[in-house]
Amino acid sequence: MHLSTRETLLASALLEASDTLSDSFDAEHYLQRLSDHVVEILGARAAGVMLIDGGQAVSLAVSSRRQEIALDLMAVQHQGGPCLDSYGTGRPVPPVAISVAHAASRWPDFTERALRHDIASTFAVPLRRRETLLGALNVFVPTLPEHTDPPENDWSVRLAQVLADAAAVGLQNHRVYDQYRTLAEQLQGALSSRVRIEQAKGMLAERWSTGVDQAFLTLRQYARRHRLPLDEVATGVIEGSVDRDELGGGPGTPR
Repeated sequence: MHLSTRETLLASALLEASDTLSDSFDAEHYLQRLSDHVVEILGARAAGVMLIDGGQAVSLAVSSRRQEIALDLMAVQHQGGPCLDSYGTGRPVPPVAISVAHAASRWPDFTERALRHDIASTFAVPLRRRETLLGALNVFVPTLPEHTDPPENDWSVRLAQVLADAAAVGLQNHRVYDQYRTLAEQLQGALSSRVRIEQAKGMLAERWSTGVDQAFLTLRQYARRHRLPLDEVATGVIEGSVDRDELGGGPGTPR
């Protein structure tokens, strides 16, 4: 079966959208690449993504093609526009002629800016993962809509939604990956701390010919007196930066 150029580009974009399980992941670059793919696949003039939390825009990313125009059109939507509408309903905003929307006073600031940049029409799709909404993808088109089909029947809207859904999955996967990585680091840190404390206890117990419980009590009392983390005191004992005799001189000595 022969694959068209658009199908090949779409497959490449979806593969890239899934590649988020990396320590070097950068969300802004990731969403810019999404916008670039949308422009290339749909033949749009520009595109942008608005991440939204609690009804407020928290981050913007735009296509590298006509970047200044795209950023201007995304930034003006803080007061209303296709992105906020799509996010608010969780559904696509179908292609609409900018001139028609402007005449109807729909998104007045946005449409005025879009007319200034010679944008003929626009549409938006939500960035969503099941019931979780992350923001919206906005596409800026240099031509008027060819028809008034509902969004589910418009191929450009459907393709944009596929890309937006894939990006939402990628973002969510990286968020979970980042949480597990942080947890793993915390657990490793706790384990390493425990190992150092056990090592310091053993060294003191051997030096003072006492039990490890008494050695631990001495470590803890020293840490409290000097308002230091127990792990820091244990590390000092191991490395020799804390005089073991200063800890209290062993059992039986007042502390």
